[in-house]
Amino acid sequence: MQDFSSSDDSLPKRLGGKVALITGGASGIGEATARLFLRHGAKVVIADIQDNLGHSLCRNLNSDNISYVHCDVTNHNDVKTAVNAAVSRHGKLDILFSNAGIGGSLEPSIMALDPVELKSVFEVNVFGACYAAKHAAEVMIPRKRGSIVFTSSAVSVTHPGSAHAYTASKHAVVGLMKNLCVELGKHGIRVNCVSPYAVATPILTRGMGISRERAEKVFSEAGNLKGVILKEEDVAEATLFLASDESKYVSGVNLVVDGGYSVNNTASAEEAFRKFSAN
Repeated sequence: MQDFSSSDDSLPKRLGGKVALITGGASGIGEATARLFLRHGAKVVIADIQDNLGHSLCRNLNSDNISYVHCDVTNHNDVKTAVNAAVSRHGKLDILFSNAGIGGSLEPSIMALDPVELKSVFEVNVFGACYAAKHAAEVMIPRKRGSIVFTSSAVSVTHPGSAHAYTASKHAVVGLMKNLCVELGKHGIRVNCVSPYAVATPILTRGMGISRERAEKVFSEAGNLKGVILKEEDVAEATLFLASDESKYVSGVNLVVDGGYSVNNTASAEEAFRKFSAN
């Protein structure tokens, strides 16, 4: 993973003085975003259930401006504790990146739907997002400012034949974002989504049972934009824009980072995905 944490005095601090809470921040997109936010001057609190990874990341970055708190987003008390930890440590909360999520089964058949798994996916992806927004709003509303960014997915705007539980949960996150945009706009709080195409994160490659290199080849073959592979850092850069004052009048947007996949004829891409996944 590219080192976004190294100091660079010449780099404009796009988040200078801001405090950010990142759920699911110990690995994958969350980790890349934590590194980038820190590099741009933010004080970052990582909230995750991966305690070893979270503490290790903080030690490696070796900065007083990054810390870790254990947080299971399906437990609203854990989420409230994480928000309070950010406020206690830094005096405020400017940015919530509600990024924690799980994929669940990759089986696309409704006949194979497991009620237990459906509940689990919604508890993390949807309930967790709701809890994070609720407790962040509680501390942002009095200050009349803030930026909330959710991680959704390109499946919120395409129909690639992915698992129903995951697809439905990510559509729900976009719907939540739009409702919150309307409600919280009067308090000066912006709410947006970032929706990436497939990224070979540890959680995704484990679910597919293949290496990162193999996953990236599969995604590249199925994708629309050739010659470049979507990385965690690319999603982090999009999130940085939505979190920063550069997007001060951007709210209610589902920023799709998919290399044009959603505007292409995805039928051929789906066939390529199935072909290369099977090999």
